Amino acid sequence: MEKREFHVVADTGIHARPATLLVQAASKYSSDINLEYKGKSVNLKSIMGVMSLGVGQGADVTITAEGADEADAIAGIEETMKKEGLAE
Repeated sequence: MEKREFHVVADTGIHARPATLLVQAASKYSSDINLEYKGKSVNLKSIMGVMSLGVGQGADVTITAEGADEADAIAGIEETMKKEGLAE
């Protein structure tokens, strides 16, 4: 299992547009990918799940991936987070 922590820096947190980008990035991989925030964990391939967390600016989130391409999945999601200015 691969695991990475992120600190959300985007003014709007992970709202509709960034959530969509993250779901699209996660959906490219076969691994099970989860987003954890405040003790809740949701499937990162589910837009409704990601939106339901209400991740705001300044939040610390953890993304885990488990499966055949878990390392690539984490790297791809990290790239998306940084490229879009969502997290560091």
